[in-house]
Amino acid sequence: MNSGLLLPFILQIAGVGVIIAEIILPSGGLLSIAAACLFGYSLYSVFAGVSVTAGWIFAAVDVVMIPILVIVGLKLLARSPATLRKRLSSEDGVISQSSELEQLKDMDGIALTDLRPSGAAEIGGKKFDVVSRGDYIKKGTTITIHSVTGNQIIVFNKRRL
Repeated sequence: MNSGLLLPFILQIAGVGVIIAEIILPSGGLLSIAAACLFGYSLYSVFAGVSVTAGWIFAAVDVVMIPILVIVGLKLLARSPATLRKRLSSEDGVISQSSELEQLKDMDGIALTDLRPSGAAEIGGKKFDVVSRGDYIKKGTTITIHSVTGNQIIVFNKRRL
């Protein structure tokens, strides 16, 4: 190998490594800028130190190699255990709503804190985080559970009905 091509070749390999790191690590684009600088200096070194023909060969390889690396890297990242799964299901152990919460509908309770609109309430002898329907409810007020959506318990002031 021509000794003038050693540094540009090492810079190209380093640029590939930085692109892979950019796919894995969140850097806000700083690693992309570093990779662009590595590739740019590599091309400058080839054009200035070796020949224009070798420079164009390096540039053509970069034009083909960089998009392929990005696509392959993203596909590998999508299959890795570090990424989030596409779906969450009860088979995977995910419970979106406690069965205990479903049974609370239409029960009465006491607001343990001021609800502005969220706070705490005692319902059936247990403490729950609750949300009013937008009303301000004072501490100690009797409340009724209007609905349960997900893990959110929606209540209203019983006296207003």
